[in-house]
Amino acid sequence: MIHLPNLRKRWWAIGPAVVLVLIGVVLVACAAARAAPPVDGAEAAQRAETDAGAPGIAAAGDYVVLAWNDLGMHCYNRSFQYLAILPPYNTLWAQVVRIGDPPEIVTTGITLTYEFPDNTYSVGKSNFWDYEQALFGVNLPSNVGLVGKGLSGTLDLSGDHFVAEGIPLTEFRDSDYAANPSNPLPYPYQLATITVRDVPTGTQLAQVTVVAPVSTEMHCDNCHHDGGVEGIATGSVELNILTLHDQENADEYPSQYSSPLVDQAPVLCAKCHSTNALGMPGVAGLPSLSSAMHGKHAEEGVGSTQADCYQCHPGPQTQCLRGTMSQNFGLTCSNCHTGLSALASSSRQPWIDEPKCGQAGCHQGIAFDYPESLYRHATGHGAVYCEACHDSPHAIAPSREANDAIKFVEWQGHNGPLSECTACHATMPDGPGPHEFGPLSPRSYLPITLRDQ
Repeated sequence: MIHLPNLRKRWWAIGPAVVLVLIGVVLVACAAARAAPPVDGAEAAQRAETDAGAPGIAAAGDYVVLAWNDLGMHCYNRSFQYLAILPPYNTLWAQVVRIGDPPEIVTTGITLTYEFPDNTYSVGKSNFWDYEQALFGVNLPSNVGLVGKGLSGTLDLSGDHFVAEGIPLTEFRDSDYAANPSNPLPYPYQLATITVRDVPTGTQLAQVTVVAPVSTEMHCDNCHHDGGVEGIATGSVELNILTLHDQENADEYPSQYSSPLVDQAPVLCAKCHSTNALGMPGVAGLPSLSSAMHGKHAEEGVGSTQADCYQCHPGPQTQCLRGTMSQNFGLTCSNCHTGLSALASSSRQPWIDEPKCGQAGCHQGIAFDYPESLYRHATGHGAVYCEACHDSPHAIAPSREANDAIKFVEWQGHNGPLSECTACHATMPDGPGPHEFGPLSPRSYLPITLRDQ
């Protein structure tokens, strides 16, 4: 039996040393955490595969959160000092499924949050907040986007899914920006963590790692560098473009914007040229931004090859077209979107009149069609969104990018479209699955034919 006086003597003898050791352990752990480099996509996917183990281990009543980016790539201007095509504006969608027989899509009693562990701020990485008043007529708090979302927050319920729209995300991780603020390394396939919690208890129900793609790789400088098109040289690519626009179109300017564009800077292109991307009507009688851009470059002899598209769309380094259609079947932009002249048609509604999976020349003979006008709005098996299982346009699974694979590995133990029934079903179901197939294997690919360019 130990007497209290003896216990006290022993504590005073060894207690301080024990405390110092514990403090040391904590400090070392914290230092290691701070020093740890960001995990790249390949390593993260490998960790997820190791952690996932065999698919189908989830039990009835467990939850899975299916999450994706709506477009497959979001572009924004590297600088907003002189002109703006698109602001920093990223969007995440999610559906929550309660595992069972049958599975159930859940929209009540839960909250969904998002965060970017290595991308927690945007001010400084982008000068957007120096010009948002002049461009969009708003005075935003730092690191808050045009519709009120920040770099972390809550996804909002929107019918059968949750969405965080307008996240002002940049392509620069905190770690990369800190290492080289003057020339940070772009990281276009940013990683977000989406967490589902039970409202009454705060208990975590599910979590997933999802890509939020973002890039400023628009190579206007390939043609509009100083001394390039028409020999214009202002010291700025953007001012070169505005100067050229003034030279060629000043006599057509609407009365409310009649002064030279170089004197109106910063210029929001969508003030005159409508764009469904921003929901801006533009000025009546002028072509949409998409029509004007594609039409003008078609007139100048720009082609419709992959390299041509990557002069304006991200890009030789980013290579935003990264999904299985390009990687395994050789499709390029023009296989789906046709050429520049067609894209410039005044009868086309940009961002709305887009190719569909089941149209002529593409997937045929199975249930691929959907009533919605856009793939990103379409639902299929069990009212789950097509993007939830197949991923975003331009990133249809399996993608070239390791980051895109992480969530699929977390869900089912391997990359590729969501094909393991027991990711959502408590037991293997009978009968046909998605697209009227039976149970799919990880290597199942749907029939495809090349559409004519």
